[in-house]
This record gives sequence, C-alpha cells and structure tokens, in this order.
Amino acid sequence: MIRDGGRTGLRFVRHYPHPIARVWRAITDSTQLRAWLPCDIVGERAQGAEIACEFWPAHVAKYSIPDPVLTGEIQVWEPPRIFQWTWGGDILRFELEPDAVSRTTLTFTTWLIETGAEGAANTAAGYHVCLTALDALLAGKPISITDSDDLVTQLEATYAVGTPGH
Repeated sequence: MIRDGGRTGLRFVRHYPHPIARVWRAITDSTQLRAWLPCDIVGERAQGAEIACEFWPAHVAKYSIPDPVLTGEIQVWEPPRIFQWTWGGDILRFELEPDAVSRTTLTFTTWLIETGAEGAANTAAGYHVCLTALDALLAGKPISITDSDDLVTQLEATYAVGTPGH
C-alpha cells in the first residue's frame, strides 16, 4: 500500500521474460483482457478518449453486478510504455520498462477512491488475483479469475495485516 497525502494507492511490480510488445498487447487488447481483467475496455485507445469498462458476462452473472458498465477515460496513452485510465473514480496506471534480467518490468499502480482499510485490502486482493491471471496468460497457461474467490479471501486477510487500522 502506498500513500500520497490523503490518497491511498497500491503498487505491484512484475517481471516477464517477454518483450514489451507482448506485455503491451496483454494489457491493452480486449481478447487478452478477458483472460485476466474482470471487464473489457471499450472505446478508442487514445489519450483523452472516454471509455466504457464493461464487466464480462461471467462476472455479471456470478457476482450479480447491478450496473455492469462503468465509465472512464484514458488519461495517458503512450504505446508501448504507459497506459493510464480511470475506472469508477480509481486511477489505474500500467508502466512497462525494458529489463536486462527479465526483458520487461510491469509496474501497476492504482489510486483508490475507496480509502477505507477493508476496501483497500479487498481491492489489493482482487488486483493480486488479476495480476496472477495476467502472469498465467503470459506464461501460456491461462487461469480463470472467476474461480478465485477462496484466494481473494485469503489474500484479503494478508493485505489487511499491512493496512493501517488492522
């Protein structure tokens, strides 16, 4: 968990043995988003573009999501290095850098509109699972994030330990 004044954020770093172009496709292409993110990003991929974040039907059905579409905006679009967008008030930033050891380092940072300790722990667990699914996709062994409820529950407890107030 990170803080900047009154803002609460999360930062995850992953290393991949793939070139930046491969990782970029995985974080920006709808057919690949389906494997690791609970929603599609519908709209032009361009800085300033308004987007619709449409939850995949399996997530809507499993979690009874009453409003399956959130709106957002692409704030930074610098292929193939930076993709930053808003989703329901949160800011999500994906930064890719070449890395001599692994080939590509992904730094994912999100600034949360929900700043309560329990909400941050839940969000951290959810993104942890999403990034685990991204890891699996890039390794050629996709997994389903809709079957990860037990893992999310375990991770929530782990993240709550490091959260102020817990």
